[in-house]
Amino acid sequence: MGVKIVPRHGDSLKEKLYLLAIVGGLKVTFSHFMKNLKDTSNIETICYPEEQPKDITSRYRGVHRLTKREDDSVRCVACFMCATACPAECIFIEAVEREDGVDEKMPSKFSIDLLECVFCGGCVEACPCDAIRMDTGIFSFVKKNREDFVLDRDTLLSHKPMKGSN
Repeated sequence: MGVKIVPRHGDSLKEKLYLLAIVGGLKVTFSHFMKNLKDTSNIETICYPEEQPKDITSRYRGVHRLTKREDDSVRCVACFMCATACPAECIFIEAVEREDGVDEKMPSKFSIDLLECVFCGGCVEACPCDAIRMDTGIFSFVKKNREDFVLDRDTLLSHKPMKGSN
């Protein structure tokens, strides 16, 4: 098997400094700047947070929510599949035996740390009983303390689905 020799480019000082590439990039940036400076009506902006984005699709993975059954009980059976599938290990569940005979167990504590979550949707895919979803449409959340980013069971149950989703 022979050795293939590939010729190298960029040996001159002019090519090593990337001056032509830098000037080309500045030319593109400056042309956009001048176009926007002449006609500001073409610049698309929104007054966030007063005006919310309108291009959020129903497939957007926002903040989590726990779903309920028709009898208003929590759908989660504390099987720990979501916590096992989570690559960030940000889901914490404590199970308790269920008294009403619907299932064997239910979560007494269920929390998600949003600062550790990577919003991959692995927990939604892993859940066998469709108890956790990421269809709230909440994409911006601001808190003052780190502890406020840990959503507990009651908070997750209180989230409503985004309009247009299930």
